[in-house]
Amino acid sequence: MTPTIGRRRFLATTGLALSVAPFHALACRTSNPGKPSTQKTGANGYGPLSPTRDETTGLPLLHLPKDFRYLTFGWTGDTLRDGSLTPGMHDGMAAFTSPTDSVRLVRNHETRIKAVAFADAPKYDVNAGGGTTTLDFDPETGTVIDSWASLTGTAVNCAGGPTPWHSWLTCEETIDGPGGENDYNQPHGYVFEVPIDGTATAEPLRSMGRFVHEAVSVDPNTGIVYETEDQGSAGFYRFLPENRNNLAAGGQLEMLALSERTKADLRTDQTPDVWHPVSWVPIDEPDPTGIAPDSIFRQGSENGGATFARLEGTWYGNGRIYIVSTSGGELEAGQVWEYDPANEQLRLIYESPGADILDMPDNLCVSPRGGLILCEDGPTDTFIRGLTTDGIIFPFAKNNVVLNGEINGFEGDFRQREFAGATFSPDGRWLFFNAQTPGITFGVTGPWTDGVL
Repeated sequence: MTPTIGRRRFLATTGLALSVAPFHALACRTSNPGKPSTQKTGANGYGPLSPTRDETTGLPLLHLPKDFRYLTFGWTGDTLRDGSLTPGMHDGMAAFTSPTDSVRLVRNHETRIKAVAFADAPKYDVNAGGGTTTLDFDPETGTVIDSWASLTGTAVNCAGGPTPWHSWLTCEETIDGPGGENDYNQPHGYVFEVPIDGTATAEPLRSMGRFVHEAVSVDPNTGIVYETEDQGSAGFYRFLPENRNNLAAGGQLEMLALSERTKADLRTDQTPDVWHPVSWVPIDEPDPTGIAPDSIFRQGSENGGATFARLEGTWYGNGRIYIVSTSGGELEAGQVWEYDPANEQLRLIYESPGADILDMPDNLCVSPRGGLILCEDGPTDTFIRGLTTDGIIFPFAKNNVVLNGEINGFEGDFRQREFAGATFSPDGRWLFFNAQTPGITFGVTGPWTDGVL
């Protein structure tokens, strides 16, 4: 792919001046942490969206606000360091500072179909086509300077989350195997840890549970890992490690329950901005034999755990844990929850009033100024949405991907395919996210300080 506009010119004209701390130090950047509340909409974003051309391909792949610009890279089919091809189904992702001062991205690939491991890298199951790729992005030139397979042989790597000790936790959203339609050699449904400076060991973290995982977030103050489950009846879990920063040493898996009522159903009929004290109930068999899709959930529910609707994204920021329920709420169009770990309490901070405002949010991240970025996965045109600390929701980017074979032979209208993997660079200058299909990574930059993200 040949750029249509010089990348150095691209960087020189952004006019951005912003200095923020890396992810693990983003806590408490707002004077009123976790303030967003439900049902507000408005134009307190960055203004109207219009078709904007990709500085890499020249194609109008996104609608963005005025003065925002972007590059694409890491497309499905692009060549990795070892000559293997980048797999598709780009999903969860996080950004870190690399030893070379580039931005290091670790990216999931949510491959579901029968496939062999996509590269000669540490592999868990030779018959599983999912895993992670790692890319070094140079923010000064807008180019990828290296990319490699960092974990292969896993299945349906949906989301995950970064750790404060600078690694990536990738999560399998399936409990298939061994055998089954995909003829897996190994059981799946685990969390794997991927170091940012090389490749993973491809060893599952079994004590973190075997279930239909989606995402994780880590509280840097305690080292506790929070986990979401993507099912119609889902639990919210936490993993208390035996040794902080060493998840492979084992620990205790627990499920959230409301202290005020047992087996609470939080999928509908919820009042926003009401804090609920919580407790945690044990999961006695995190890696059970003869597993069913609801094996872990049933253990927690029988002990009084709360039920959510399809928990997907989770992210730490503002001293809180944010959680997305993709199909929660009266309209089944999405909820955003906030958990306060210091005070052991939970509240609903946003419920979609309609699909035109927020349509089935999935991955999310916390912005350098404390707002939330929400990636949509609804059945209509998909957006990246911003949710401010004042509870204002607004569109930031719209999917406009239509291809006619220009890049790696892809053809089709992909405007209704999901966005995923939103994450800011450690210095806050770049927002990265993925179009899951056909598999594109976007890097967006612009006048962030003119708004709240």
